[in-house]
Amino acid sequence: MITLALSKGRIFDETLPLLAAAGIEVTEDPDKSRKLILATTRPDVRVVLVRASDVPTYVQYGGADLGVTGLDVLLEGGNQGLYQPLDLRIAACRLSVAVRADYDYASAVKQGSRLTVATKYVNLSRNFFASKGVHVDLIKLYGSMELAPLTGLADAIVDLVSTGNTLKANHLVEVERIMDISARLVVNQAALKLKQAPIRRILDAFASAIPQS
Repeated sequence: MITLALSKGRIFDETLPLLAAAGIEVTEDPDKSRKLILATTRPDVRVVLVRASDVPTYVQYGGADLGVTGLDVLLEGGNQGLYQPLDLRIAACRLSVAVRADYDYASAVKQGSRLTVATKYVNLSRNFFASKGVHVDLIKLYGSMELAPLTGLADAIVDLVSTGNTLKANHLVEVERIMDISARLVVNQAALKLKQAPIRRILDAFASAIPQS
């Protein structure tokens, strides 16, 4: 049995065409089912639904043989012991700094003043601002990041940006792009040895179906 860890939402939806290229279709809609383990049209392949941030952990410790997760999750939380053979080029977005439209970010950074930054990407944010020589106080949040500058909780946020519409709707502007993000395929190294042939077939099918930029 091959177990693939996915998170609900965009990554799940954009992984489906890659699975189809490997001759695998998920037999249930995760939005209409309460099941956390979903069967597929291949009796030897199943999908487990986990939180996006937990995908690398399930794969690392053998709860899943392979998984799909964002580069942001891998870089923020560590990726020890994971084989990362493919950039799937799906769920593309960027990790960026955003502030209120009336906040003079350029002056604040230039003057070397201390910024308060709200984010769930504490490690990535710390490293980014340290590389610029900017002192930051980091506040960890798990959601509704846009509220932080609007309520005075923080001067800036570091978050994923796709279209930018959510920022615009909340009168925030993107002031720096930290890095581009896309989803990666991660594989348990022991599983790759023990189940080499079936996993290799899936890897090859995914590789041939990756969207070309």
